[in-house]
Amino acid sequence: MRVSIRQPGYLPHMGFFKKMQSCDKFVFLDDVQYERSDWDNRNKIRTYEETIWLTVPVYNKLGQKLNEVRISYETNWSSKHRKAIELNYRKAPYFEKYWKEIDKILEKKWEKLIDLNFALINYFTSELDISTETFRSSQMKINSTSSQRLLDICKQLNAATYISGELGKDYLDERIFNDSKIKVVYEKFQTPAYNQVHGEFIPNVSIIDLLFNEGEKSKTILESATNIS
Repeated sequence: MRVSIRQPGYLPHMGFFKKMQSCDKFVFLDDVQYERSDWDNRNKIRTYEETIWLTVPVYNKLGQKLNEVRISYETNWSSKHRKAIELNYRKAPYFEKYWKEIDKILEKKWEKLIDLNFALINYFTSELDISTETFRSSQMKINSTSSQRLLDICKQLNAATYISGELGKDYLDERIFNDSKIKVVYEKFQTPAYNQVHGEFIPNVSIIDLLFNEGEKSKTILESATNIS
C-alpha cells in the first residue's frame, strides 16, 4: 500500500497529479498551518514570452490553518485570472474543450481557499481519469506534528510505503518510519516535454497548460511521466 500526502494547492502543476496517480491512497493535508508564498494560493501559467503567477488574495491570520483561510474579494482577482488564462490560451487546440468548466469554477464566489482548490482539483482528476482513493487529514483526527504526523497518517492507512516529495530529504525523520517498517521513497518528478502553443517548452506550470495543449492525450502523457526512480 503506497501512501502520499500533499497540500491541495491552487491550479496545481502536473507533478501534483502524477503524485496522486502514483499511490494507492492520497491524503490532502488540509489542516496544516497556512504559509505565505507557497503553492496553496498561487501557480504559474504559460504566456507568449515566459510565465506569470496567478495568485488568489487571502486574509491570513497568524497560526491559521489552510482549511480556515478565507479569500479576499477587495480586488477583482477572479476576473484578472480568467482574462489572463483566456488571453494566453485561447489559441491552444483544446482550449474550448475545458475552458467552460474551469471558467465556471473560477467565476463562482468562494468563501474559503480550500473549497476553490478542491473544486479545481476534482475537475482535473476527473478529466485525467485519476481514481486514487483520497482522504483529508482534517477528517483523520490525528493531533501529532511534523514527521510523526506523516507517520501516523501512514499507519492509519496501513501504508507499506510512503512516497515523499524530493524536499522531504531535508526534514523527514526517516528513523521513525524505519522503526515502523514503512519504506520511504523520495520522488523526483521530471516533466515530460509536450506541445505548447507558445515557443519553446517551459515545464512546471499549471495542469491547465497540459490540458489546453494536449487534450485527451494529457492522460497518456501523465502516465508516461516519471517521478519515482
